Amino acid sequence: MSVVETVLGPVAAAELGEVDAHEHVFLRTPVNPGDEFLDTDRAAAELLRVAASGIRTVVDLTPVGLGRRPSQLAEVARASALHIVAATGYHRSAHYPAAHWARHADDATLLDVLVDDLQVGMDSHDWDFPRPVPSPHKAGIIKLGASYHRIDRHEERWFAAGAAAARQTGVAVAVHTEVGTAAHAALDLLDKHGVPAGRVLLAHTDRNPDPELHLDLIARGAHLVYDTIGRIKYRPDSVVLDLIERMAEAGKLGHVCLGTDVGRKSSLIAYGGGPGMDVLGRDFVPRLRRRLGAAAVDTVLRHAPQALLAKTTSAL
Repeated sequence: MSVVETVLGPVAAAELGEVDAHEHVFLRTPVNPGDEFLDTDRAAAELLRVAASGIRTVVDLTPVGLGRRPSQLAEVARASALHIVAATGYHRSAHYPAAHWARHADDATLLDVLVDDLQVGMDSHDWDFPRPVPSPHKAGIIKLGASYHRIDRHEERWFAAGAAAARQTGVAVAVHTEVGTAAHAALDLLDKHGVPAGRVLLAHTDRNPDPELHLDLIARGAHLVYDTIGRIKYRPDSVVLDLIERMAEAGKLGHVCLGTDVGRKSSLIAYGGGPGMDVLGRDFVPRLRRRLGAAAVDTVLRHAPQALLAKTTSAL
């Protein structure tokens, strides 16, 4: 049986239902000062809206040091009746100040942090204190980050640690691509460290809506997540619909996932903002169903993310 680790324990991949493959339930980062969202009650209210929109699983791609709250994640999962798959890993270097320990830790420590989150339980203090306090809630995916058009020297070390943790535990790797750039470089680096493209989810590729590039990435085996749904400042959602249709015409829809990637409290209805984390199920999925039909919706919301999230049965 293919299994996915959620914050409330292992779940059969087929039981995940419809998956929002890129979200942040809690987040705090120096990249967006003053736009953090850490309130448990408001997170629960937002996820209740997500559940009402037809989504059954949320993949929370908040990595180490950016406001992860494992016990509260579990609380919100129970309150909303959603499966939540949490992340460990390291974001692009812009998210970590110069003095942050992740920039200076040795390779063994970088790896140990990730493996502990995946196999023991995420640190209750999100590794902000010198003595870890493991929670009973495990991460189920690794998140890494690349800079704009490049992978810097810190990110290279974090990619190496993330790849080693993926090989040991069998979980998938999600990669932040800044405006959809450096995607091939990320696949090259992960492949160098023993993680094949078929175990990689490339985020934000819809922010570079280049169908030829996307097909090239898929040809290598990668999954793409179109995850700026409802974020009209980047481009209208019709562009994403066009991309999905192009992938479907090429027979590659099984490599496409969807998400909303809300990264600011000003985008959350629970904080008085918008479009809300439920915009995927509420607005976008009905449009996709009208354009391509129910089978296409099932592919991008169920089959593709479930296959990616399932742990491999042995280390890579």
